[in-house]
Amino acid sequence: MSEKSIVTKVLRYLKTVPGCFCWKEHGGMYGTAGIPDIIACVNGRFIAFEVKTPSGKTTKLQEATIRKILNAGGVAAVVHSVDEVKVIFEKHGLS
Repeated sequence: MSEKSIVTKVLRYLKTVPGCFCWKEHGGMYGTAGIPDIIACVNGRFIAFEVKTPSGKTTKLQEATIRKILNAGGVAAVVHSVDEVKVIFEKHGLS
């Protein structure tokens, strides 16, 4: 499964979660490098997901950005499936 199809499935799931506002962050010359693929706000909580295929690897910049989000009190994680997103939501009381 491609990263793009995982992103699509995660976004489809997030749009069913009550109190969730989310979007796909698009990279490019006007974006900020290292920002996770999906940004969401769920009931006032900031959440970011870096989506990877099972064989995909994060860059050092992506890892540093995730650490910054966590240090700021947000929720951030690398995910490979909708099931992993659901586990993170349960862990943080967001489901």
